Amino acid sequence: MNKKGFEVTNIKKFEDNDSVVFRGDGEPRTTNNLLLRLNEFANKNQIEDDDFSLGGIVSQLETEMASRLGKQAAIFIPSGTLANHLAIRKHAATQGRAVVQEQSHIFNDTGDSIQRLSGINLVPLAQNRVYFDANELNKAYITSVTGRVLNPISVVSIETPVRRQHGQVVPWEHLVELTKFCKTNKIPCHLDGARIFMQAAVTGRSVEEYASLFDSVYVSLYKYLGTPFGSILAGEKDFIEGMYHERRMFGGGLANVSLIAALALNGLERFEHEFPESINKALQLFPSLNELEHIEIQSFEHGSNIFRLILSEGICVDSFIRNLKSVRIFVYTEPSNEIYLHVNATILKRPNHEIISAFSDAISKSVKK
Repeated sequence: MNKKGFEVTNIKKFEDNDSVVFRGDGEPRTTNNLLLRLNEFANKNQIEDDDFSLGGIVSQLETEMASRLGKQAAIFIPSGTLANHLAIRKHAATQGRAVVQEQSHIFNDTGDSIQRLSGINLVPLAQNRVYFDANELNKAYITSVTGRVLNPISVVSIETPVRRQHGQVVPWEHLVELTKFCKTNKIPCHLDGARIFMQAAVTGRSVEEYASLFDSVYVSLYKYLGTPFGSILAGEKDFIEGMYHERRMFGGGLANVSLIAALALNGLERFEHEFPESINKALQLFPSLNELEHIEIQSFEHGSNIFRLILSEGICVDSFIRNLKSVRIFVYTEPSNEIYLHVNATILKRPNHEIISAFSDAISKSVKK
């Protein structure tokens, strides 16, 4: 069992055409699936090689993503951790403070890399919450410019959706208010938009609308676009220009990225119709599941694609999971022993009536005696 909760030895089961996996933002990535999708793309398109992440089809991907985000330029970065780091580093010019959410990936999951490698201190706001508001940001700003040693906030980074808050999104009106504050005070604002394409599909606002509020934006390529790794960092031309030098300095000038670019372009095309359809299907499915005994599926106030599943005390959780697994429907417990259903394209592989029947059978076979 790995830390994400997948049973690694059984991952081949996910390759069944009708497996529904309520985990992750996209379909599980297996070597066979990656090769099939790469071949699918290559049969219809020419894959022009890159030169250590420069040129070729990588440039095509960068141009496509910049266009979709409404930015002048974009650059491939091998990981989201590095994309966020380079964006904050460029905005802050290796000095000052960067405001982030306390629940953000940047603050919790990067080993203090920005502090250690670039000398930029993080100011975490909104402890245990999805987002901070303009009043909190203003208070942090005033503190940064009124101390005995001037140490101003030099960049603000906002993550949305926030995975540590079960994929909840920062509401549009708050994004507008926060980015307006930044513009008024001449503070660059970066969007950690790893899952912003998902957020746009859920809220009905375009990706370009969200990106327009920010000076730079990072988007993940592997979370739901079907690549094994990779990200895009986009911004104005002078922001992106020359960043490939810093990318290489941090060890990110990889060879043969054309393979990743091809998979990402293939994934973009699939995602555009599959993810909205998946969300709509889930919104029809979950009310029906809630009509079953012993089960309740709850949405979050600012939710995106993650829902909480609650079983009554009369149900054996382990048995319930095993019974679903026997019919190739996969759900997982978190370290807290709670179950969350992640909606992704695998939900399209089975009709809702089959999924409802499977859940009903799993519940009836899992009643404690």
